[in-house]
Amino acid sequence: MFARAALARSSPLFKGTWTTACSSQVRHASNRGVIFMGPNDVEVQDIEFPKLELAAGEFNPRLRKCNHGVILKVTTTNICGSDQHMVRGRTTASAGMVLGHEITGEVIECGDDVEFIKTGDLCSVPFNIACGRCDLCKAGHTGVCLNVNPARPGAAYGYVDMGGWVGGQAEYVMVPYADWNLLKFPDRDQAMEKIKSLTLLSDIFPTGYHGCIQAGVQPGKTVYIAGAGPVGLAAAAGAKLLGAAVVIVGDYNHERLAQARSFGCETVDIGLDSPVPDQIAGILGEPMVDCAVDAVGFEARGCGCSGHQVEQPAQVLNDCMEITKAGGSIGIPGLYVTGDPGATDEAAKTGNISARIGLGWAKSLSFGTGQCPVMKYHKQLMNAILYDKVDLEKWCNVTMISLDEAPQGYADFDKGAAKKFVIDPHGSVSA
Repeated sequence: MFARAALARSSPLFKGTWTTACSSQVRHASNRGVIFMGPNDVEVQDIEFPKLELAAGEFNPRLRKCNHGVILKVTTTNICGSDQHMVRGRTTASAGMVLGHEITGEVIECGDDVEFIKTGDLCSVPFNIACGRCDLCKAGHTGVCLNVNPARPGAAYGYVDMGGWVGGQAEYVMVPYADWNLLKFPDRDQAMEKIKSLTLLSDIFPTGYHGCIQAGVQPGKTVYIAGAGPVGLAAAAGAKLLGAAVVIVGDYNHERLAQARSFGCETVDIGLDSPVPDQIAGILGEPMVDCAVDAVGFEARGCGCSGHQVEQPAQVLNDCMEITKAGGSIGIPGLYVTGDPGATDEAAKTGNISARIGLGWAKSLSFGTGQCPVMKYHKQLMNAILYDKVDLEKWCNVTMISLDEAPQGYADFDKGAAKKFVIDPHGSVSA
């Protein structure tokens, strides 16, 4: 433990003072994080420095040490569309939550039971928190771990109903089950050169790729991706990596559609009065695709000049069922919630939306849902980045901001900026 303390103190990214007493470390360091204060209101505030502890009342009856965990100094932490759902007041999130589940950072302290991760390691953190011990983790379903959330299967950092774990849009964060969860980058200098792409391994690149896997994207297939936000663009990158012949991205935001075209995607403007199948026919010669991916979720809007101004929660699902060939598949990485206090109708407030499931049944369509099991893909996708098979920094228009700029980043993202905002809490990333 003393050797680990010495390594942490000597790290070029460490700030603050450390002392050792017996076999434990006593830290004297500040920490700040992005706090959800209420609908459309986030602030950067001082928060508690993380400890290798599991708080009583979350998923254990008493306070106890987290000897399988590590503390990270956050290198990058990204603003996600899922965070935006909470900030808009479209979930049951309570004020005071530290936001952030897309985290990359340097290990500065290891618990006594951590064997393979070492201080100084630069690692990507899957947004799913998984124990590695339960039946579902052993089967590879790390998005629905049974031991990390008392309310339901699955957990995440800084997200409503996901176990109460402290979020990572902060200077420092604690990561449990570190040997199981963390992806160590093999070469620190190489990783820092590509960190603006590698930061997307914590969520949206695996999530978009997973949506394509669910949709059955293969070499030569045609695919429609609904949504040109960061997840949609990451899905388009995944479809290209999988060998899709044509990748079509649909949205009403012209800036985001231009971003999709910048790396070779075809586009559909759902803000036009021309129906989506007709626009697809103009590209492919037929109004259908082999595969479809819903990268929008429950805050979907209608189609047409006036329709896209009106929220229609089932619009994207219905579009995907209409334009996917019989026997095809639809991947649904877009988020759908069980509680939406801002929904447009009473049924949608409890997650009941008017999807045309009869159409999907009649066409023998398959649907893939749920959180992406990030660990299933992140090592392979890391290699795709390191060996220049994809350039997510450019394709997703990664834009670095400071921690203090996070509230403005949320506001700009909410206005539809064609950017993936990445927070650099310590100024670690070169411009």
